[in-house]
Amino acid sequence: MKNLVPSWIRVPVVFLIIFGAVEFFVDSGEKPAFIEYPAVLLFLLLVLLILIAIEAIVGALENVMLHKLDEEAKAKFLAEKEKSFEFKWLKETYIKLLGQKPLEEEGEIILDHNYDGIKELDNNLPPWWVYGFYATIIFAGIYLVRYHIFDGDTQLDELETELAEARIAIEEYKKTAKDLVDINTVTMLTEASDLKAGQAIFETNCVACHKADGGGGIGPNLTDKHWILGGGIKNVFRTVSEGGRDGKGMIAWKQNLKPSEIAQVASYVLTFQGTTPAEPKAPEGDIWVDESAPAEAVEAVSDAVQ
Repeated sequence: MKNLVPSWIRVPVVFLIIFGAVEFFVDSGEKPAFIEYPAVLLFLLLVLLILIAIEAIVGALENVMLHKLDEEAKAKFLAEKEKSFEFKWLKETYIKLLGQKPLEEEGEIILDHNYDGIKELDNNLPPWWVYGFYATIIFAGIYLVRYHIFDGDTQLDELETELAEARIAIEEYKKTAKDLVDINTVTMLTEASDLKAGQAIFETNCVACHKADGGGGIGPNLTDKHWILGGGIKNVFRTVSEGGRDGKGMIAWKQNLKPSEIAQVASYVLTFQGTTPAEPKAPEGDIWVDESAPAEAVEAVSDAVQ
């Protein structure tokens, strides 16, 4: 195998095999392993140096062995080595693609031009160049028909399509990314885990003003249908996030709570609707009915929390 494949092919092939194995077995996420882990890069560089060193050592040993051979054996060894490195098919293909006349036939294509002993050969264009030119013509024809006759999508059209897909992907992501919730995307949470978390936040930050049963103290009663800044999950979310009325309302909690936590506590606040506190405060604000959340649903959620 060594005599059939030269070192300048062996080293890259073996290195690429090792490189591929490292990338396959090392979990580095979306980044290549040698970028994610510097130690992997050092390992690959060491492997490359070892491969080069092995080839150099083998070459040196061959030279030592060559000097110990007699003339006949030396000539035979050199002939076999030269033959092993000869890729006839590659050489013949290269000459064919080059499109040149052999040296012994160049006399047939010498032109009359002669400048200071320099003569010009009437060689044909290399076939690889001619075929490449034909390929560009074919490509241009296909491009003309596709985009100028049948009005194919231009780069601007493709950009608009990708942007539309990106917007849809972002909206889908927002549905599952709780901390990206905002006034426009918030919905009433009904999972027991979310409501329990909201209850914990309420009991830590809100009972001083609204009492543990939502009956109200410094803050308004949360159990009746009267709301100062509007009821429903979106209005309650906005009130908790941005704060109440200027000068006399509660503070804005967006600096202390994550959007997901605000959604949890706002959903928990709505479970007080229809309950009976021990010392209810007089109603404040206007009656507000959330058409998107029927009373039966709110009562069911409230019962689940109780």
